[in-house]
Amino acid sequence: MARPNRHRPFRPDPAQMALAPAVSGNAINGLGEAEPRRPRMVYWAPDADDIAHGDMQRYFYQQSAKVLGFADKRAARQEVIDAPMPPLAATPRDARPEDWTADLARFVEAGDCDRTGVAAMRAEWAYADRTVPQSRVIVLGVQHDYDQIATAPEPEAGLEVVTQYTRAAAAAKKIAGWLREQGWEAEPVTGPMTSAITLIPPAIACGFGELGKHGSLINPEFGASFRLSAVLTDAPFATTPPRAFHVDDFCASCQICEDACPPAALFPEKQTVRGETKWYVDFDRCLPFFNQTHGCAICIAVCPWSRPGVGINLAEKLARRAERAR
Repeated sequence: MARPNRHRPFRPDPAQMALAPAVSGNAINGLGEAEPRRPRMVYWAPDADDIAHGDMQRYFYQQSAKVLGFADKRAARQEVIDAPMPPLAATPRDARPEDWTADLARFVEAGDCDRTGVAAMRAEWAYADRTVPQSRVIVLGVQHDYDQIATAPEPEAGLEVVTQYTRAAAAAKKIAGWLREQGWEAEPVTGPMTSAITLIPPAIACGFGELGKHGSLINPEFGASFRLSAVLTDAPFATTPPRAFHVDDFCASCQICEDACPPAALFPEKQTVRGETKWYVDFDRCLPFFNQTHGCAICIAVCPWSRPGVGINLAEKLARRAERAR
């Protein structure tokens, strides 16, 4: 039986829905498509004119601009993104792949980010109109302040999201700058407007976790309560392996995020998306509430894995259960 939800029924703002395009965002994402293909940008375009939902993207920014704090935080993030990069050193550093990857630990130790990983770039991660020549994706994760994100969908949660996207952008810029000082070209990829690649697939590939029913990554350390950025480079980093925590088994029987989602945008079962069976969020249902609540984040906040101290114990419990089932 579904839990009570104080945000239901949700009725979208007619002014927002008047901006909706004729094409479904689910169709752009490839929901129901049996054949694999590269993703097409559906939202978070650097230039809103480039996407069908551009007017709805502008609505999102117009809504949040009415709330104190958002404009200042977004200006601070843009200042980070626009900051100049150091010049490229003439002689590339020569080091073992494992040493390159080990060097990333100091950015975690310094508090620039909370997790790093490295994946070998795959063509299917790049948007359909982009060519990514680099061979490596360095993925960075920054954790949310749980008390702030737990206020979702209040503006405090949206402000926390912008704060962590700013931190993630700064980390990507810092690591890309460090690589340039080592003589290697590097391109920072900062969310949410990444423009080049989708970030969740390489994050899964390099050990950040597994995809949850709510469409976000889950890992024991942060639950679903973290944000991503990345750096593209040819520096010869050793890749880091994926990690599995039996998230699928958990999500299949858990309905907490489903019940909490005001527009009922979460499916009880996996869906076929561009030839892959995976958890998927109904874009057309999610977006109106997301836009009207400064980014929502309810599903991240209520996820049992996101509660401080829960994820590690939960992963150990699920591992023991899986071992007994062998």
